[in-house]
Amino acid sequence: MAAQPRTLEQRKHDTLVRLGKDLDAWVTTASDTGVPHLVPLSFLWDGGTLTFATGPTSVTGRNLRARPTVRMAIGPTRDVVLVNGTVEAFSANTVPAELADAFAAKLWEARNGGTRWSYYQVTPQRILAWREENELPGRELMRDGRWLV
Repeated sequence: MAAQPRTLEQRKHDTLVRLGKDLDAWVTTASDTGVPHLVPLSFLWDGGTLTFATGPTSVTGRNLRARPTVRMAIGPTRDVVLVNGTVEAFSANTVPAELADAFAAKLWEARNGGTRWSYYQVTPQRILAWREENELPGRELMRDGRWLV
């Protein structure tokens, strides 16, 4: 039997903790013709946006240039956070130094090496979080870029 559903305040708190501590997410993009693509990527949460890096010629990079929206799934299936967001892309040459420094400090240095990684900064527009079926009502924590709680 599932525990009592968390309050919206507790879910938001738990979501912010997960965003700050977790390292990886499933990132879903779509091509300009709507073909979906799913890939695991490491991310940085700065308190307002999520940033990941991938090659500019990767399927994800190409999709984000054609359609700069993304859906990310973070956490296990019984404690999931889903983030729908808009994306701003930066090349290795245009990424703000403070963003690249923070990404490197938490994850890995994407400015060096043979691959010229691009950075993709996601501004959440919608966030949903739930653990069990009893938390499906009220799972929406953010809508149109604004926290509901």
